Amino acid sequence: MGALKLGIVSFAHGHVRVYADVMRDFEDAQIVAAWDDDEARGRQCCQEFGIDYVPDLEGLLGRQDLDAVFIASPTNRHAEHCLAAARAGKHILLQKPMALSLGDCDAIIVAVADAGVKFSLCYQMRADPVNRHMKALLDERAIGVVAVLRRRHAIPLLLNPDFTRPDNWHIDPAQNMGMFMDDASHAADFLYWMLGAPVSVMAEIDNLVTEVAPDDNGVAIYRFAGGEIGILFNSSTTLAAENTTEIYGNAGSIIQNHGDVPSANLPQLPGATSLKVWRQATGAWEIPEFPLRPHGERIRDVARPLVDYLRGRRGPLATAADGRVCIEMILGAYESARTGRRVRLGAPRP
Repeated sequence: MGALKLGIVSFAHGHVRVYADVMRDFEDAQIVAAWDDDEARGRQCCQEFGIDYVPDLEGLLGRQDLDAVFIASPTNRHAEHCLAAARAGKHILLQKPMALSLGDCDAIIVAVADAGVKFSLCYQMRADPVNRHMKALLDERAIGVVAVLRRRHAIPLLLNPDFTRPDNWHIDPAQNMGMFMDDASHAADFLYWMLGAPVSVMAEIDNLVTEVAPDDNGVAIYRFAGGEIGILFNSSTTLAAENTTEIYGNAGSIIQNHGDVPSANLPQLPGATSLKVWRQATGAWEIPEFPLRPHGERIRDVARPLVDYLRGRRGPLATAADGRVCIEMILGAYESARTGRRVRLGAPRP
């Protein structure tokens, strides 16, 4: 089997440029062409990566040499572009979040199943070695019965004038709903990956220090089927931080540090560690040897498992069904914040 040939549907989401850069050195897969509705951006990026620019989406998806596509368009166009790719028989690697509505999620799920194509979301948290180690610890019940898991996922971008320019689709409610939808989806997927699907949510989401986007900070409290409480804190105005994840069980604790942008991209204090595990049985802290890395390295981690998935070496990072659960978690949090009520999840919604 020769090298897989991949295309890119839109360079709107910057992460796809990181994947393209990483894949320059892959021998088993290469990006060969792209389309972008912003022609200037598309041609510039294609020139940078030495790939073909195709002026129309149909032309890109009609190429017989393409096996799969990265879809990195604004979130409100994900369903449209996934359906087009599925009809063309191309495997799909979709940038998060999956969509802005459960209806669009369902349309993607049906299209992928009907076409028989592979599908994965590009959730970098599932590729990060520290996160994967925490997942393994929970799977083996290393800290017993989990009571509470708190995850912070934050960025400082709404304090950055380059990000808050009026033409940035990330802050347009029609294209991306809000920053909680855009960025908290990482942490929501993390909670779901660790604990399973939640059954309810209560939340506060609002503009606390800025007005340039529909929201800038939010906290959601999820209740899970096993009784666990998951606390999601998402902020687009956090400048510096340290502790990222806390997991408390009846036989120990897991503490992760430096796992998001404001904690990983700043100079570290002496003695900083990525992960600490307390086991009641030993009465001591264990410090697994994971290097401290800038957050961009977590994004670079994504390309290899996605290619391995397409080549049949492993499963997807996150399935379309996983993506739908995540969107229901985010939409439920928005509904709770809007109404001031607990919102039930996992059941048909009006």
